[in-house]
Amino acid sequence: MPGETVLVIDDSPTILKVVQLVLTKAGFDVRTAADGEQGIELARAARPDLILLDFVMPKMNGYQVCRALADENALRDVPVVLMSAKGDQVGERFVKVMGIVDYITKPFSPDAITAVVTHTIGKYAKPKADSPTAAAEAGDPVAASVSADGGAERAPERLPVPEGAEQALGALAEARRRALDELRTAIAEAVATRLAQNGEVETTAARAKAALEDAVLEALLAGVRTTCPELALGPDAVLTGDLRVVPLAEVLQLLQVQAQSGVLQVARSAGFERDELGEARKASAQQVDVYFRGGKVEYAISTGVSEEFLLGRFVLEQNLMSRQDLDLLLKSRKEQGGRLLGAQLIKLGYISETDLKQVMSRQTCEIVYEVLRWNFGRFVFRPTRDLPAVAVDAALGLSVDGILMEGFRRVDEWHLIEREIDNFDVVFLRNEDAVAQVGRGRLTREELSVLELVNGKNTVKEIIRASRMGSFDVTKMLYRLLSIKLIRKRVMPVAV
Repeated sequence: MPGETVLVIDDSPTILKVVQLVLTKAGFDVRTAADGEQGIELARAARPDLILLDFVMPKMNGYQVCRALADENALRDVPVVLMSAKGDQVGERFVKVMGIVDYITKPFSPDAITAVVTHTIGKYAKPKADSPTAAAEAGDPVAASVSADGGAERAPERLPVPEGAEQALGALAEARRRALDELRTAIAEAVATRLAQNGEVETTAARAKAALEDAVLEALLAGVRTTCPELALGPDAVLTGDLRVVPLAEVLQLLQVQAQSGVLQVARSAGFERDELGEARKASAQQVDVYFRGGKVEYAISTGVSEEFLLGRFVLEQNLMSRQDLDLLLKSRKEQGGRLLGAQLIKLGYISETDLKQVMSRQTCEIVYEVLRWNFGRFVFRPTRDLPAVAVDAALGLSVDGILMEGFRRVDEWHLIEREIDNFDVVFLRNEDAVAQVGRGRLTREELSVLELVNGKNTVKEIIRASRMGSFDVTKMLYRLLSIKLIRKRVMPVAV
C-alpha cells in the first residue's frame, strides 16, 4: 500500500540508508531514527503506519521500545516488524507481543523487505477517511452501524481531525513523490548534457532542499557540483567524481534509477593513501570496471585487486573442481596463454554454463562489495550500448538494490572486525587448552581450516592466501575465534 508512512529504527546508518532507498523507491514515505529514544520521539511527532525495529540497539533495545509504544495511547496499535540477525530466535518469541506482528531476519533482500512492509500495512493499516470505520470515528451514525464484515464496530478513541486534513496530507505526499521523480530526472539531464556552467545543477540543488530536505540527495548534489568542472573530459564521460565526496553507492543507485547502459570505472592510483583508520599506507594502482545494461549490473572485473577476487576462488568455493586440478590448469594457462578461464573450464567439462553463471555472479558481487569499502579513489561513467563480449556473454542482470543490501551489511561487519584486526600483518596464536575444552566438533569446516592455519607464524595475509577464501570471510572467522578465546594475538618483541 505505497504512500503510507514507515518509521525505521536501527543503529546501523547503512541499514537505515539502504532500507530508506528501497522503500522510498517502492513509494513509501520513510522516516529513520538511529536509536530507540529518537524513534519514540519521531513516532510521537507523527504517527507512522508501520515501524521497522531493530532488536539489538544502544539506549533502548527493541523490547524496551515496544514497551514504550504500548504505554502511549496514540501509538500502542501501530504494527511493529522486528529486524534482527537472529530473527528466527528473537522474532518468534515476541510476535503477538506489544504490537509486534511479524519479523524479518537480516540480511534481507530488497524484495523481501518491500513484501513484508506491503503485506503488514495492508493487513494492519488504519482505514482511510472514506471507509465505514473512518466515518464512524468522525461521528457518522449511519456509517458507524455497519462494519466491513457486516457487524457492529467500536471506533477507537482519537483526537478530532480537521475537515479535509487527511485529504490534504495525501495530496502533499503525492506532490512530494512527484517532486522526487522530477528531481531525479533533472539531475540526470544536468549531468548528461554537462550544464554545470549555466547553473542548472545549483538550481536543482535548491529545488531539492526546498522540496524534500533529503540528506542523501543533498550529499549527491554536493558531489555533482564539486565534480562538474571535470565533465569536460569528453563526450564519452558523462559522470566523474571523487569517492571522498560522492559515495559509490549513490552513483550505483543513480545509474539504476536512470536505467543506464555503459561502464562505470572506479580506480585508486598507486602511492600513499589514508586507510579506514586514518593511517598512511602504500597502495597499489587498482581499478574495477562495472558493466551496466538498463540499470542492472551485467558483470564486473578487477585489475590490480587481490587475487581473492579471481574466478578460480569461487570455482573452489562451489566444489566444482579440486584445488590440485585448478592449480595444474592455471599453470598450464600461464605457460600457454589462451582463452578465458571460464570458457576453458566449460570446454574441459569441469563446469556447465549454469555453473559458470553462478560463479561469475558471486565474483561480480564480491568485487562490488570490496569497492564499496573504498573511501578514496575516483569514478567515471561512460554510457554505451556496445559492451565488451565478456559482459554481453555474462548477462548476469544483477539488481543494484540487492548488491547494496548485502554490501552495506558487510561494510558494517568490516568496521566491527577492524576494531580487533586492524591490519593484515598481525600474527595469531592458538589457545590449545581452549580449543580442547570447546571441541573442534562445534566449529564449522571453514572455521577449522582457518584455525589450522593459525600457528604463531602466519600473518592474516598469509592465512587468506593459503585458505583460498576471501579476506572478509577469513577475518570474520578469525574475529569469532578471537571472541571465544580460541586464538590470541601474538605480541611481537620490541627491538631495543
